[in-house]
Amino acid sequence: MSESRYDVGMKTRRSVLGDAHVDRATQKITEIDEGFQRYITENVWNGVWTSDAFTKRERSIVTIALLAGLGHEEELAMHIRATLNTGATRDDIRETLMHVAVYAGVPAANTAFRIAKQTYAEIDAASDASPKGE
Repeated sequence: MSESRYDVGMKTRRSVLGDAHVDRATQKITEIDEGFQRYITENVWNGVWTSDAFTKRERSIVTIALLAGLGHEEELAMHIRATLNTGATRDDIRETLMHVAVYAGVPAANTAFRIAKQTYAEIDAASDASPKGE
């Protein structure tokens, strides 16, 4: 028996965003957004993110460019954190945000660079705080 669209989507969502993030998000689901959460899991995470047209790295870069250009700051930070799982590098993101400056505008890129710097600082601080080599 094949996995449901929801199950495949949830596996993909977890592989990109990480278990901790997805667990927090699913614990916050209410009757208001239950249908929406099912929709994005089945159609975004199972549909768009599982297509063979792009690698996860490429899809991550495109997603970050779109979020930055549209000014979706919270989602942008989440997807920058997700690069730890998608393989997009800091150099990839820097170049992506330079394209945002040209094609979506300097103010959008300026905000996105601020968010990227803050997000990477948080990632680095968490990495420095975690126990090493035990």
